[in-house]
Amino acid sequence: MTEYHVLHEITPLMDHDALYIADRHKTEFSYPIHNHDVYELNFVEHGAGVRRIVGDNSEIIDNFDLVLITSADLEHVWDQNECKSRDIHEITIQFKFGMGEGSNDDFFSKTPFASIRRMMNEARKGLAFPIEGIMKVYEKLEHLSRINDRFMALMEFLQILNILSHCEGAYTLATSSFAKVKVEDDSRRILKVKNYINDHYMDEIKLREVSSLANMSESAFSHFFKLHTGKTLSDYIIDIRLGFATRELIDTNDSVSEIGFSCGYNNLSNFNRIFKRKKGCSPSQFRDSYKKIKVII
Repeated sequence: MTEYHVLHEITPLMDHDALYIADRHKTEFSYPIHNHDVYELNFVEHGAGVRRIVGDNSEIIDNFDLVLITSADLEHVWDQNECKSRDIHEITIQFKFGMGEGSNDDFFSKTPFASIRRMMNEARKGLAFPIEGIMKVYEKLEHLSRINDRFMALMEFLQILNILSHCEGAYTLATSSFAKVKVEDDSRRILKVKNYINDHYMDEIKLREVSSLANMSESAFSHFFKLHTGKTLSDYIIDIRLGFATRELIDTNDSVSEIGFSCGYNNLSNFNRIFKRKKGCSPSQFRDSYKKIKVII
């Protein structure tokens, strides 16, 4: 049987380097889906029609795209798809500092960097920035690779991160269940419910059960949950289930029906319908599309 693997990229960033910056113009994207141990801020210009995949999220980008990824396990790729541009401009900035990893490196835990640290935590699921945010850092990104002084380049990059950390409209890409990130929330009640859903997503979860966990009435809890997560309880449960399902579709050879059943769907047609509504394709199509951009060995 042919096996498909996500390429684990060995990046040019050395232990003694603060940043690795690649500023290039090209005619197409050809690199396979991959992950890597370093953090990455990736900017794409003139890439309309490119399909950007981060975890279980797939989107067709416009002329400008900017994404921050801070998880070593999160697969991602910019796939050529229907992009017709002959001058794609891509700036990739890789770094590995500030988040308490390695030799007690907790630079971003200091008070002045509180907003950057919050952004870095969010970016474990991949974080995409709106055009308004991209334009705020566009000139700095363009200028960054031309700064010869490494100290000044680092200062400029920290400015970019700071500006982006205050940007409104940035949104996460992969689901937490797919990205395997720890569930977090400012509210202890909501966190308790989220953890319960993560532990029981394969079972039927009823509103009265989770409302009781939060010690709230059903109507009050529904409003409270939507306020904190931006989603209804049912939509949140669906996203968690599909996150686990997409991970199984990629990591295993289990049948679609087996995966649907293991993720809480007793009816295959219902699983297929919900999956297609949320992901824009069937589970089988999702699995096939991932295989096409993986490394074949």
